[in-house]
Amino acid sequence: MDIQQPQNQNLTRDEAAERAGILTVDSYEVALDLSGAPDPDTAGYRSRTRVAFTAASAGVGTFLDFIHGGVTAVVHNGRRLDVATTVDGSRIHFTTEPGENVVEVDGTALYSTSGEGMHRFVDPVDGETYLYTQYEPADARRVFATFEQPDLKAPFTFTVTAPTAWHVASNQSVAERTDHEDGTATTVFAPTLPMSTYITTILAGPYHYVTDSWQRTLADGTVLDVPLGLTCRASLAPHFDHETLFATTKQGLDFFHELFDYPYPWGKYEQAFVPEYNLGAMENPGLVTFTEHYVFTSHATEAQYEARANTLLHEMAHMWFGDLVTMRWWDDLWLKESFADFIGTLAVAEATAFETAWVTFANRRKAWAYVQDQLPTTHPIVADIPDLEAARQNFDGITYAKGASVLKQLDAFVGREAFTSAARTYFRRHAYGNTSLADFLAVLEEASGRDMGAWADAWLRSAGVGSLRVELEEDDGGIITTAVIIQQGVDPVTGSPALRPHTLGLGTFDLREGRLQRSGGFRMDVTGASTDIPDLIGRPRPAVILPNDGDLTYAKVGFDDGSLSVLLEHLGTLDEPLARATAWAALWSMVRDADLPAPVFLQAVRRHVDTITDVGVLTMILDQAESAVRLYCPPAVRDGEQAALAGAVHGFLLEAEPGSDAQVAFARRLAGLARHGGLDDVVAGLLHGSSAVPGLVVDEQLRWALLQAGAARGHLDATALDAEREAHPSAVASVGHALAMAARPEPAVKRAAFDAALTGTAANGTALSNDVLSASVDGFLVGSHELIDPYYDRYWPALEGIWAERSIGLATRTVQGLFPGAQDLGPEGADSHPVLRTADGWLAEHPDAPRALRRIIIEQRDQLARTLRGQAAV
Repeated sequence: MDIQQPQNQNLTRDEAAERAGILTVDSYEVALDLSGAPDPDTAGYRSRTRVAFTAASAGVGTFLDFIHGGVTAVVHNGRRLDVATTVDGSRIHFTTEPGENVVEVDGTALYSTSGEGMHRFVDPVDGETYLYTQYEPADARRVFATFEQPDLKAPFTFTVTAPTAWHVASNQSVAERTDHEDGTATTVFAPTLPMSTYITTILAGPYHYVTDSWQRTLADGTVLDVPLGLTCRASLAPHFDHETLFATTKQGLDFFHELFDYPYPWGKYEQAFVPEYNLGAMENPGLVTFTEHYVFTSHATEAQYEARANTLLHEMAHMWFGDLVTMRWWDDLWLKESFADFIGTLAVAEATAFETAWVTFANRRKAWAYVQDQLPTTHPIVADIPDLEAARQNFDGITYAKGASVLKQLDAFVGREAFTSAARTYFRRHAYGNTSLADFLAVLEEASGRDMGAWADAWLRSAGVGSLRVELEEDDGGIITTAVIIQQGVDPVTGSPALRPHTLGLGTFDLREGRLQRSGGFRMDVTGASTDIPDLIGRPRPAVILPNDGDLTYAKVGFDDGSLSVLLEHLGTLDEPLARATAWAALWSMVRDADLPAPVFLQAVRRHVDTITDVGVLTMILDQAESAVRLYCPPAVRDGEQAALAGAVHGFLLEAEPGSDAQVAFARRLAGLARHGGLDDVVAGLLHGSSAVPGLVVDEQLRWALLQAGAARGHLDATALDAEREAHPSAVASVGHALAMAARPEPAVKRAAFDAALTGTAANGTALSNDVLSASVDGFLVGSHELIDPYYDRYWPALEGIWAERSIGLATRTVQGLFPGAQDLGPEGADSHPVLRTADGWLAEHPDAPRALRRIIIEQRDQLARTLRGQAAV
């Protein structure tokens, strides 16, 4: 059934501010009839909204937002309005009347396969249908009529009709339930506290559901009793480690109760793990949703458990930062995401058994920020977000990881006591309200006694990554006579210098019996372009000087020549996890900046990677090593570096402790490398059991990775892949099968995969879901230039149509995924590659294309230019 989505979906900041100035929302009552969801031919469901609001003045035109499949009735203060003239695309217009206004909207909302709005998923294991909602930043309007902006908060009362056997949940607890003779039941939920539209939620389906509770005695002697719940698909129940999840949840609630000194305010605390989720998780109060990738059906490493704990506590931090106190508009998205990223990691490090949380943060989260902050589209942490389309693009490494890094620096700058005191005042002063940067700076100044204006200008209102490096002079005896930290930085948005204040650590290490061991370390403040280091004067030169020891600040780290040479030779002997992770992160940054040739980095990986004890860092560096081969090695050396890395990883796999996380990490990377050759016999042996590795279990995840490698090498056809999927159906198998099918090195296969991705439709006419679309794109990209490049002539003319015809989530996956970014350095040089010229031409010819679409092309073009410069440096 082809239902056209209404247009007119963007909302500007000015429109939102105007609407907030003329009305105050008092309440929402929303009724959804999901009883027809199990029927795949039912495209939509009935959605009824009653919203009460108070108008500041009468006779003012305004509108509700509703992305729908048809509106049947609009009633304003008891008067039925003409739908034909009232409904304009996704806006429902009316004119305010004096005092209280009530608008009722009755219409059809549409089920989604994009992960936006009401997502519908059919379990390939048992054929059951599952529903959940995802709204951020502005997709509640895909489910019910709403004033879709974060500063128009209100209490919500949800009523849901669904099949009787289904588990139905929302932000609040069930108030009443009525079973009907037709096999359906209607559930009414208690009203919520005031909240923004984008954090409301509905969950419905035959979910597996388990319960527990958490209690805490408050200062007045009363007991706070928080019901806990955990949810996943029924077919995943055997893999659902709810005891571990409840334990982490309780550790987080204990930690935040003490840290924030503000009792958990939202009643129950449930967490649902859902399929085909676009995000890691979403902080809906009372019912947090997570990707079901966190329900581990295959071997999960310690790093995967830590990542899950980090996400759990990130979302829990949002119950205060973001839900209790919410940014007024998306300019200040950092007021929730940066804080949750920092505070969530802090909670993992201090409240759980994962003591290496800051190591993972240094190596993975900050790497994301450094990449994002060097793109032409970088922006200050406090961003300029003129409309919703821009807001959707702002959930990036700047807002999350750079913001968190800056808050970690702030914690060091003002001290933990002042930081915590400011947060507590912030919650008490602005509970259930909306804020901006000025509100947070005000409480921070009160708590610290400092003028935070200059700090905010340097860190929050400027963009770009600065760099720090140590410069030394020595006398003839090797004694340091001069030592300074050189800071460089330019705001790429304004072009002006960006020299920030840093409180950082500086560590020194010496070689003792062939091993790098700490010989000293101290904290210092860095300001301006050059800062003296008096603690080094008069000392023998250390073998390694590590700026940003302890990873307290946000900056790229450069090594002096002596330190770099020693690290490349001896990094594997450095046994301090955070210092080691900081050094590896700096080396990878140098590869991306074309300051360190990729083969030199790869030699260091082959020499030292098996000494890394933290599996999260190990996995990240193996990922970077494969990227170094595929992207940063020119064609003349690529095959040799591929063979050397593949051989080394195979050797590490055979030598790893049986059953260990390291063994699993090496096996998974081996499967990825095997797509490009050199490991055919190893893949076949692991798949068929003829060359088993002691302790290694070829579980679902690894098996599909190996099958994808076999398919990419032309050793598995469609019949074999179909049989594998049918023998063990699951969501993992469905996505793994889609990638493997598209990876086969046949022109007809590549043509079909490209057609499906470009149109969003499979050969049988069904729409590709978000996960299957991404898998098809990833599979298409595996192969030679001769196989893939002929299809790119169709990419550029299709871009604006893709953006106009699909949701922004699906359009982003398509445009970004299909960009021809894996290119080889040719005789024309790094700056004149044909794909760069084509991208530049498209941008020049489409100045009025949507900003978000242009941003993707600009970013992908820049990434390609960077990889070509890296190849040129070899």
